Amino acid sequence: MTLGYLNLVLHAHLPYVRHPEREDRIEERWLFEALTETYIPLLQVFHGLLDDGVDFRVTMSLSPPLISMLADELLQTRYRRHMANLLALCESEQTRTADDPARRSLAKEYQRRFEQVVQFFEDYSGNILPAFAQLHQAGKLELITSAATHAFLPYLRTQAAIEAQIATAVDCFITHLGFRPKGIWLPECAYDARVEASLQRHGIRYFFTDTHGLTSATPAPVFGTFAPVVTPSGLAAFARDEESSRQVWSSTEGYPGDYDYREYYRDIGFDLPEQDLQPFAHKEGIRLNTGIKYYRITGQTGEKALYDFHLAREKAATHAGNFLFNRTQQVAYAKSRMGRLPVVTAPYDAELFGHWWYEGPIFLDMLFRKMHYDQTEIKSITPSEYLDMYGDFQLATLDFSTWGRGGYGDVWLQGDNDWIYPALHDCELQMTRLADAYVHPSSLVRRALNQAARELMLAESSDFAFIMDSKTTVDYAVERTKQHVNRFRHLCSMLDQRDIDVSYVSDAEALSPIFPNLDYRCFQSNPQHAADLPDRDVVRVLLLSWEFPPMTVGGLARHVYDLSRHLVEQGCEVHVVTTAVDGYPLDEIVEGVHVHRVRVAQPDGGEFIHFVLQLNLAMLARCRQMIEVEGYQFNVIHAHDWLVGEVACLLKQHYGIPLIATIHATEHGRNHGISTDVQRHIHHIEWRLTYEASEVIVCSTYMLHELMDVFALPGEKVHVIPNGVDRRLLESAKGHRTPDDVCEERPIILFIGRLVREKGVHVLLDAASDILQDVPDARVVILGQGPMQQALRDQSERLGLGHCVEFWGFVDDDTRNDLFHRARVAVFPSLYEPFGIVALEAMAAGVPVVVSDVGGLCDIVRHEHNGLKAYAGDAASLSCQIKRLLFDPNLSHSLSTVAEQELSRFDWRRIAEHTIQVYGCVVVKASTVEAPTA
Repeated sequence: MTLGYLNLVLHAHLPYVRHPEREDRIEERWLFEALTETYIPLLQVFHGLLDDGVDFRVTMSLSPPLISMLADELLQTRYRRHMANLLALCESEQTRTADDPARRSLAKEYQRRFEQVVQFFEDYSGNILPAFAQLHQAGKLELITSAATHAFLPYLRTQAAIEAQIATAVDCFITHLGFRPKGIWLPECAYDARVEASLQRHGIRYFFTDTHGLTSATPAPVFGTFAPVVTPSGLAAFARDEESSRQVWSSTEGYPGDYDYREYYRDIGFDLPEQDLQPFAHKEGIRLNTGIKYYRITGQTGEKALYDFHLAREKAATHAGNFLFNRTQQVAYAKSRMGRLPVVTAPYDAELFGHWWYEGPIFLDMLFRKMHYDQTEIKSITPSEYLDMYGDFQLATLDFSTWGRGGYGDVWLQGDNDWIYPALHDCELQMTRLADAYVHPSSLVRRALNQAARELMLAESSDFAFIMDSKTTVDYAVERTKQHVNRFRHLCSMLDQRDIDVSYVSDAEALSPIFPNLDYRCFQSNPQHAADLPDRDVVRVLLLSWEFPPMTVGGLARHVYDLSRHLVEQGCEVHVVTTAVDGYPLDEIVEGVHVHRVRVAQPDGGEFIHFVLQLNLAMLARCRQMIEVEGYQFNVIHAHDWLVGEVACLLKQHYGIPLIATIHATEHGRNHGISTDVQRHIHHIEWRLTYEASEVIVCSTYMLHELMDVFALPGEKVHVIPNGVDRRLLESAKGHRTPDDVCEERPIILFIGRLVREKGVHVLLDAASDILQDVPDARVVILGQGPMQQALRDQSERLGLGHCVEFWGFVDDDTRNDLFHRARVAVFPSLYEPFGIVALEAMAAGVPVVVSDVGGLCDIVRHEHNGLKAYAGDAASLSCQIKRLLFDPNLSHSLSTVAEQELSRFDWRRIAEHTIQVYGCVVVKASTVEAPTA
């Protein structure tokens, strides 16, 4: 029987310490140490629990500076170098301690652990943010945000500055993780009532306070800290439980002080002569932590015993059991007095686990395993899950509080750091003045305004005031504060004088590139009316496409489906108008996407042009109803291909809604020219659509050049945004089987696509004759339908291939996925291919690919790197490349492994983000009235 819940909260944050100007800044090692000792070890624990089927819940805040640094390619490169040097030091230590078996054994174990960290890092191509997101999507890790630069919010002067911190934080979170955070970690748990308006505006549901922040509320909470309260604004506040905190944090009572645990302050970086620390040592001889520590705490004296990994692990297991026992006693006591299940909120700095308390990740691993396997009376839970359990939380008003020294704000405002606030407050007022003055600035002015906002927000970081109080790296904190304030003032002066130095702006952007999406207008005095460009969470998109699942003719349906749902994940409101399908409602919501279907008689042969006309008329009527009767106000129209061109242009002209067109292919490209009246008609509609559109999107550089040549489009109007692939959609359904005649022993050569001439299936059939001479048991499986189907069957019979070439027609996703996983090679021999999304799907499924060296496939496949290429239309070349894969399993494995690793380029979250940026361009263009420019 469950008696209550544990709400474990980890706050992960580091100040923004990216220094491109120097490669040896000590501060960047703060990030590298945290990656090595905290973030990756925690992810290893959580993913291990997930893989083992252990049920657990953790809430973790990832601050925007930390998110930005984890995603930064420069810092990823420097971390690789840092770890290479550290592993070299481990090798050196094993040589140095060759005559000391105990220390040599410790050095070897450190090397093993560091190698596992590096492997995990590389498994995610250097960006571990998706590893966090996977745990969130699995329902085990609830990820939340913090303020943009971890500013001490109560000490900001203006509401606009608070709004900027929250708005930018939410934008950063959505950009990198793909969904909206439900909660926030207020920096330093610093609360005052002014923060609530911005939290509520950006969809935040809950936050955390220190114990006294709740117990001093009015009226006093009847359940103490064992349940959240709700503020008058409707936000839930969870408070820290003192007892669970004391057991972990306390320097006298806490677990980390146990004598069997690793001694943090005895590192070989300080113990050994400098010459023994190469190549890890700092160039200037500064002593630094290496993470290699040979001693355990032992006692209060200077004499230390050698560390024992196994003994420390056993102690962590003991402490996990003790922690679990104590929490169970707490909730049992609280439940008897509450009449509902209590929750113990236990928040900690994430860096405690692993960095300061080396055994912390092991402790958490043991804690959740004991909770799961021992079927204890306490379970872990996230704040969102607990809030969903009850609907009658107590209403209370909270006062100012923090979790700092004394419970209030003197850490961040005392004699050593009070000088920063007059400067920051003056900068706030200047930033709001500029934001209000420039409504429609030029591109250069906008860059200067955005960079001024970055500099101000970085100067507001609470870390610098904290460092000045703690007297650690004070010079660095003072230097950083002054640098950002001075840069802000210089940018402000240039803006006021209408004399902007482009090189200065560029240099400032390069030094502090955090928050590339930052919009200075979040500093305007009225944030509710701050920007002409709607915030990404309220952008309303009218998306027109004749295909949308289950109406699937080609790759367009999959593209629109994936794009639309990922736009929704990033806060857009998307309405897709498409063709009706029997058995499906005319209006429904599919994964957050509003789908509106219109009935049109299906085309038959030469009536296709007439069908398209009727489709456009039906779409126009439905869209007019949505706008004029149902009251929808759309910010942008997004039209996909010529079939919806007429309705898109009419809606743009009649309602003045900005239009974007995505061109997936052209009639000129499909037919290698224009020769018939029907082709001329389609070609004209395509030209008109690209002409009327404010911006045009294509999926490959090949298509960019084709549109520039065929329609004389200026290059700056065309944006290359690739198609994407969602690996989750390629997982085979459990228990599903393809038809009985599928035989896994015979090598399968797989083609998937429309059976039209430009897909080159006839070339594959010609190549099959040669392949079968060397691989007589091979099977060519062709999935898809189209007008060439009978001609291809006839060709197969003429070539005597009827026994090995199989036309399966249209198949469901489960069958397709199973074939992907069974195929030895996937072949896409296109003569014309704007992109080739099915090649991406094959790569995601782990199938090696052979493609024609044509069109957008060139953007996807690099020959002998992640696939093989054949000359377009050349059966001999195609046969040669297919046989290479059939005869060389090592080559197949190498190519498919690299292909899978590089699929992050085609991640739908990134694609949706880039698409939203294009939306922003057209909305701004539609309303631009230039302010005075420099």
